Amino acid sequence: MKKFLLSTALLSMFAQPAFAATGQANTSAIVMFLVFIAGTMVITWWAARKTQTTSDFYTAGGGISGFQNGLAIAGDYISAASFLGIAGMVYVSGFDGIIYAIGFLFGWPVVMFLVAERLRNLGRFNFADVTAFRLEQTPMRVLAASASLLIIALYLIAQMVGAGKLIVLLFGIEYNYAVVIIGTLMMIYVFFGGMTATTWVQIIKAVLMLAGGTLLAGLVLMAFNWNPDTMLAEAVKVHPSGSELMAPGAAVSSNPLNALSLGLALAFGTAGLPHILMRFFTVSSAQDARKSVIWASSFIGYFYLLTFIIGFGAIALLVRHPEYFNGLMADNSNMLTTLIGGTNMAAVHLANAVGGSLLLGFLAAVTFATIVAVVAGLALAGAAAIAHDLYANVIARGRSTEKQEMRISKISTLVLGVLAVLLGIVFEQQNVAFMVGLAFAIAASANFPVLVLSISWRGCTTRGATIGGFLGLAFATLWVVLSSTVWVDVFGNAEAITPFPNPGIFSIPLAFFTIWFFSVTDKSARADKERDAFTALTVRSQTGIGRSGAQDH
Repeated sequence: MKKFLLSTALLSMFAQPAFAATGQANTSAIVMFLVFIAGTMVITWWAARKTQTTSDFYTAGGGISGFQNGLAIAGDYISAASFLGIAGMVYVSGFDGIIYAIGFLFGWPVVMFLVAERLRNLGRFNFADVTAFRLEQTPMRVLAASASLLIIALYLIAQMVGAGKLIVLLFGIEYNYAVVIIGTLMMIYVFFGGMTATTWVQIIKAVLMLAGGTLLAGLVLMAFNWNPDTMLAEAVKVHPSGSELMAPGAAVSSNPLNALSLGLALAFGTAGLPHILMRFFTVSSAQDARKSVIWASSFIGYFYLLTFIIGFGAIALLVRHPEYFNGLMADNSNMLTTLIGGTNMAAVHLANAVGGSLLLGFLAAVTFATIVAVVAGLALAGAAAIAHDLYANVIARGRSTEKQEMRISKISTLVLGVLAVLLGIVFEQQNVAFMVGLAFAIAASANFPVLVLSISWRGCTTRGATIGGFLGLAFATLWVVLSSTVWVDVFGNAEAITPFPNPGIFSIPLAFFTIWFFSVTDKSARADKERDAFTALTVRSQTGIGRSGAQDH
């Protein structure tokens, strides 16, 4: 509970010894895995025929509906950590696990009210188009690409390591082969199908995840005659924490500043994640962008409600009904330490207990699909940062052809895929729990302040945005490196230099203040032109008038 963000739960799951079926392939999981691969390959073939332009490749031609995009966002956002990690946290500490789910969900109103509609009206392919609308092209795109590629790299490493360990655990194949499979599928989806294929992979994954979670939660409630009160009372009775299970505990009381800092990163980091923001350019209107957020929030909130039931259901069933869990604990002395495979496998054991190997196989395949969907979205966002921001607008300075940009995008996809595989192999034995947390911190400290101030404050200038964005990025990164998460756990030093792992409470205000200070002190002629251009930005951001024109200038 003291590690930054929910990535602790994700990586701790993979660090635990495997449960009873380790090294033995789950037939149901393999069959469903192959069905998923076959179905998504057909989708990729269909999408490849529709992907002819950069708009098709990056944004599916803007032809995704609000409902479809909401499902795809949910598929991109709900990770294996959301399912296994939050359920595991609830299993261990009850209410504290829900705090993380609330934090993840809280970021979506921020996205809806501050950036979703304006992103769709101002940009073409990614959020760097928005920040560069009235500010200087080169520094804005270099900043956006630098932060985005770092966020994507951190996410990719955590996802690749997690995917490899999960496949080893559930399918019984070697880790390196597992990582290669993930990387290959990612490259195929993005290289040939672009955003269209990626979107439909994410939609299918979201439907499967919601269906699997609903089925599992339903079976749990059925065991208690559909009475949640009975389930919660049973969980309180058998859990070592007793009644404290239903109250906020160590996650908040042990270090309130760290908890607040974590909350800030969760709330504002979502509005700075490049692969999430990119999804708002796939819809045809600002209204559909808003609808996307509403649908995504509904699906994500519903899923987190399911993890609440799954986590408490595992507590109630594990000890009180051992016939469901034969052989799943090394002994019955401590349900929190002796569950085979670790406490973050509680949901998997629960699936096996109430639904047998068939439900276990289904959820294993869905969890795999989850990682593939997230990785594909990350790869596409990375390709856009390299080809659209760095190559087309910085190196070629807007003189590249669409064909050239498409070629660079696809080359970038291959490079990112190979890099992801190599990093996944290199970091196999490392504790990479901090990486997803650092990604949220960077998104909240670099991307979010620059994005929000560039579209909502007339006084924001290129100098302020560049200095503030890079300072937020550097401060958040350095803070986490010097914290116990990296300085002690990874580097092996005796004590951390920073007092707690989460930098958001300092890095986010620092970025905003720096952008403000260096903007108000900027008296250059360029700054005056940027302030004058704010009126045009406001009109387009609110109405969408002129959006079909080129954004680059």
